[in-house]
Formats: sequence, C-alpha cells, structure tokens
Amino acid sequence: MNKINLRIGEKLKVQIMRLGINGEGIAYYKKRLIFVPYALTDEEVQIEITENRPNFSRAKVVNILKSSPYRVKPEDNNFASLSSSHIMHLAYPQQLEFKVDVLRQALNKYRPKDYDKYELRPTLGQANWHGYRNKLTYQLRRLNSGKTIAGLYAEGSHLLINLDFCLVQDKITQDIANHLCKLIDKYKIPVDDERRIKGIKTFVIRRSQLTGEVQIILISSNSQNYDRLIKELTENYPEIVTVASNLHEKKTSEVYGEKTEIIWGQEKITEGLLGYDFELSPRAFFQLNTKQAEVLYHEVIKAVNANKEDRVLDAYCGSGTIGFALAKKVKSVHGMDIVPESVEDARANAARLGFKNCHYETGRAEKVIANMYKSNQRPTAVIVDPPRTGLDEQLIETLVKFQPEKLVYVSCNVSTLAKDLVALSEIYDVNYIQSVDMFPQTARCEAVVKMTKKKI
Repeated sequence: MNKINLRIGEKLKVQIMRLGINGEGIAYYKKRLIFVPYALTDEEVQIEITENRPNFSRAKVVNILKSSPYRVKPEDNNFASLSSSHIMHLAYPQQLEFKVDVLRQALNKYRPKDYDKYELRPTLGQANWHGYRNKLTYQLRRLNSGKTIAGLYAEGSHLLINLDFCLVQDKITQDIANHLCKLIDKYKIPVDDERRIKGIKTFVIRRSQLTGEVQIILISSNSQNYDRLIKELTENYPEIVTVASNLHEKKTSEVYGEKTEIIWGQEKITEGLLGYDFELSPRAFFQLNTKQAEVLYHEVIKAVNANKEDRVLDAYCGSGTIGFALAKKVKSVHGMDIVPESVEDARANAARLGFKNCHYETGRAEKVIANMYKSNQRPTAVIVDPPRTGLDEQLIETLVKFQPEKLVYVSCNVSTLAKDLVALSEIYDVNYIQSVDMFPQTARCEAVVKMTKKKI
C-alpha cells in the first residue's frame, strides 16, 4: 500500500500516462495512483486533490499545461456534469482506439488463459453519432420555484442535472420530455421528493427508428390521473402511440415497480433490424442504439458461423432480436429471459414472422440448458448477452459442464467479460474479440467474443 499522504485541495503538476477503463486520466505522484477525469494521455496538467482512498486518489483538472493533439472542444456542455466516463473531449478516431485499449486493460487485469494472444479487432465506429440514443430514463424533481425539471443524476450523487438538451439523445424524445415537464406543472401533478410528497418520480421515453412511434412510461409512487396531460401531450406529438403507467411504491434503486399497464393507446411499437420488423412492449429490452445494434448483430451472426444443423440457445434473449437474425440459417433457436414481458414479445414476434423453429420461455439459462441435455436436444451454439454484471456463476458452471461446441459472448462491460473468460478460456479458444461502439462519446465498450471448444 502506498503511504504517500496527499491533502484534499492540494495542487500538483502531473503527466497523464494513459486513460483508465472509465475514460479518466491516470497519473502517478511518487508512485501514488491518481485518477483525473477529463485529462488525456500525454497531457501535463495541474490538478487539485478531491478524494483520498487507501490505494489511490482522485483529482480534478485545474489547468492544462500541455494539451493532447487529440483534445477537442465538447459539443455538449452537459457531458462533464453527468458522468466522468464521458469522453467527448477526445477526438472520435482516438475514442475507437481507446475502446480496444479498454479491452486490453481488462484482460491484463484478470489474465484469462492465453489472453496476450487474443486477436483484438479495431472498434467498429458510428460515422453519425448525434441523437443515437432511442430511449432515456428521466428522473424528476420539482424546484423551490415550482418548476419541474427532468434529467439524470450527477455521478455518485442525487444532484439532478436538468437535461433539456442532449446531443446523443433522439431529438424528438428530448422535445417530448421537455414538454412533458411543462404539462406536469400545468396540471399540478405531484412530483415525488422521496420524503414528504408522493407522486410521479420518473418517466421513460422510447422511439422506434423504423416507424417513428413513441412509447412513454410514467412511473409514480402512488396512483395519479394523467388524463388531461395525456390528451394535450398526444395532440402536440402524434408520434406518441403508447402511454403506460407503472406504480413503484418502494424506496429502491430499481426504476420500475412490479405492475405496468397501458393507460392510453396501443400496446406495442414496431421496430426494425436486419431486414425484419418486430414489436416491443414498453418494458421490453432493446438496444439503445438502433443503427449500431445492426452492426453488432451482424458480428454475432458472423461469430456463430451457423449451419442448418445448429441448435442455437439464446440466453438473455430479450425480445428475440438476435435469435431472429439466425432463425433462417439454423435448425432451431431456443431463447430464454427472466423478464416475462420480453419473452411474451419474443413469442409474439416469432409467430408474426413465421419462425416456427424459434421457442422462448421465461427462466434462467442454466436450467434451460440442463433440461435440453436431459431431453437430448443439446445446443451446438450458445449466445450470451448478459447485463453489465456479467454471467451468472451458475451459468458459467453449466457452460463448463456441458461444453457446447460454439459460444458467442456479447458483452457491454469489459471488466466482467474478462473476469468471466478466466473460467471459459479453460474450455474454449478465444478466436477473436470484435469491439463495437454502441455508445459513442462514452467510455463504454460493447464486444462480441467468438469462442470454440478446445480440441482435445
């Protein structure tokens, strides 16, 4: 442990050695590790210490003494307020290079078998990234002035940053969000403050990039009457086809309560991908970046390298989008998810598209795989697309036990990916890792990992 004592508020001059996995600059002072958000590799900066932990410190940039040639002026002034993992101050070609380096850092940390020999392919970027987010969850707060604002919490706090403009958010959904706040005030709808007042606390807006249809979910800590608000909102925005209400009475970090119901309009919107269209209910999972989802799923198809005899198991299937892309190429697709609404959408979409070889059920992948082996319906290829927490330990144990021939891992968190590869790389050769920029201007990296069972 480094025992260098740095004082809060102390100013130092340091050189940034590289960027960390969250996009922050990394510097050392007398071997003391210091994380410096918004600093870039090879920059000389004056910093001010803001936090001390046993093994590292955090600091903010006071002055840039020597600037990186790849530093650019951020187009959106909100970016630094929302998260230190935003990298809008780094030129886009270097953002793509950074995302390969993020993978390399994670692999170096966890060191799965033969990690230094993995083929890390260049990141597939997005030429026009403005407005790429098709969905956003807005937190609400009513100011002392009586005005309601909607936005995101600043990183590590409950300080709500008003998000009335965002370059990466779909413009129409942002306009709707701004107007919705005005109507909440106009019709005097209570806004939840977590202490004294119960009311609307969050809303979620999603827009189909195929049809332009918009879904809204209004999340409240008690029952509300939204009739007048909905009437005026939908008159102003005919794109809105669905308004749902979700009752969330518990004080938890979860966005939704248990019950969601449609209170106006149709049940689903239609989205498109890879030449087919499918329907999404309000809470069904779908990638936030539709254009790059197409790129991502093309890479999944390539990695599976499917044949007519393949039985594909699609774990964490969501609404079935990955499985549908493979349905015409394989013998069968068997998907599962723990979210019932997603499974219902997957089944309905498969029926509507005429995919009789696609089967979906609610449940955990490790149990479904075991049951398939018992019934002699062994999957030859497994696709896993887990949340940021990575694969469930039981699922890893199941994959190691049954060892399907092909495994494709779609990851949105390089750290949990590298950790999961420690066990999987004992059974599988990692053929390559293809990174895809699903979230331009942030440090987040999506990756497709092609794996095949080792030859004995």
